[in-house]
Amino acid sequence: MKTSTAYDVPLPDWLQPLAAASKQVDPLELSRFLPPDDPSVRQSAVLILLADGNEDGPDVLLTERAWTLRSHAGQMAFPGGRVDEVDGTGVEGLIRTALREANEETGLAPAGVDVFAVWPALWVPVSNFGVSPVLGYWREPSPVAVVDPAEVASVHRVSIEALADPANRISCLHPSGFTGPAFTVGDLYIWGFTAGLLDKMLALGGWARDWDPANVVPLPDRLVELAWRNEGRRSEELRRLTAIEHDLGHPEGME
Repeated sequence: MKTSTAYDVPLPDWLQPLAAASKQVDPLELSRFLPPDDPSVRQSAVLILLADGNEDGPDVLLTERAWTLRSHAGQMAFPGGRVDEVDGTGVEGLIRTALREANEETGLAPAGVDVFAVWPALWVPVSNFGVSPVLGYWREPSPVAVVDPAEVASVHRVSIEALADPANRISCLHPSGFTGPAFTVGDLYIWGFTAGLLDKMLALGGWARDWDPANVVPLPDRLVELAWRNEGRRSEELRRLTAIEHDLGHPEGME
């Protein structure tokens, strides 16, 4: 079973607890679905990029996926994508992937990012991706915006305080019947794989606050049509496996 990889880089005090916790991340803390030992699994990486922020305190970079994409359209996400040959292999290849994709999606300048950890890969069965979260400190924030509207609809820096606020925390009800942790911050509805990782980030960073998982809110109307559109393309088995997007909130051995 793969564990995390950590790097010793200078970090601000507020980020130290997450960095320390990231040295010993058991993948089953993150999800009960782990990539199978199968060469068909497509390696990918996402960038969990944290910055000092402004008057709202430290924040994390998120994107809204274009609404015309074939999969996960309109969903909030971390910058990231599939490993390309140019990225190389191993953990360093995953880091290059995350930074390259972030640059292509948002214009982020990779030189201003210090990577301090790479979490174990998690499996998204519906697309057969093994997704490795790459954690970075945005030492020198650069301007970010939508680079390609065909891929990204909007770019956001969301404060950790807003994500931890119990008033912004809900359980998402997917049309298929699955539920999982979610966030509502302003007009943003953050759910699925991204929300599951944010939930774990808050816990490992020591920022989590008590919230009510019984506060179940269905997907907004604007996302329901896309959710059903995706469901219609899936076999019954893949629909069952789509639970990965929600079970990130319920690791092995926990209710």
